[in-house]
Amino acid sequence: MPVIDAHQHFWIYDPVKDSWITDEMQILKRNYMPVDLQHEMSRAGVDGTVAVQATQSEQETDFLIQLADAYPFIQGVVGWVDLCSDALEERLQAYRKIPVVKGFRHIVQSEPDDFLLRAEVQRGIAALGRYGFTYDILIYHHQLTAARSLVEHLPAQPLVIDHLAKPLIRAKQMEPWASLMKELARAPHLYCKLSGWATEASWHQWQKEDVYPYFDVIFEAFGAERVLFGSDWPVCLLAASYTQIKQTVEAYLMHYFPEALSAVMGENAIRFYRLSSSS
Repeated sequence: MPVIDAHQHFWIYDPVKDSWITDEMQILKRNYMPVDLQHEMSRAGVDGTVAVQATQSEQETDFLIQLADAYPFIQGVVGWVDLCSDALEERLQAYRKIPVVKGFRHIVQSEPDDFLLRAEVQRGIAALGRYGFTYDILIYHHQLTAARSLVEHLPAQPLVIDHLAKPLIRAKQMEPWASLMKELARAPHLYCKLSGWATEASWHQWQKEDVYPYFDVIFEAFGAERVLFGSDWPVCLLAASYTQIKQTVEAYLMHYFPEALSAVMGENAIRFYRLSSSS
């Protein structure tokens, strides 16, 4: 069974470019590169990853492509492209010639809540599908209503919600997040990454009892066939070790959905991102 980490990042730290890394995130104020992740993967038993953009520029996309060329364990890249650019189709034609590029993401959590409702944004995401690319939806829980419009408007576009849409785990608040996730999950083209949950809980103090109820909602809503394991490394280090993230998800699956272990921990990512299962 190949184990795929469907969500991780790399960066060469720059305090201007990476201004989102605040003073309470000191552990992230350094470079995180493939050689660092390789050590973590070896200890945790992970075979491959999908590298996801952390900066909104095509230079970031090119940076990840270059890393994937040098490190074969990076089996897919989710980059950034200007969804509203007049040159979007031209850029997608170019990226389609680079097999490791699987999809794109915009940091919608930093945008106004109506961002995904904008016609030009929805047109841009629709264009991704015409070129065979996926789209990662990075939002906060309060942006789920706008995400619902996107999901309904693009029934043929492969979509995946990152980080469970960042529910209020620390506050132990389930609603309206849970109801909205169940509603969105009725769309068969929408997937969800079981990632980013540790940093929404109390850093380094959370217990499995704090996060498992949120896992329950995701599996009830999406079914095991549309859930992808992701670490969110190195951001996860704010709240847990890489191995702890993986072991927490595996322990949950072994207890509640043992038959789904291989799907959630790798097969679903291979299918959604069209990865090479032999890599």
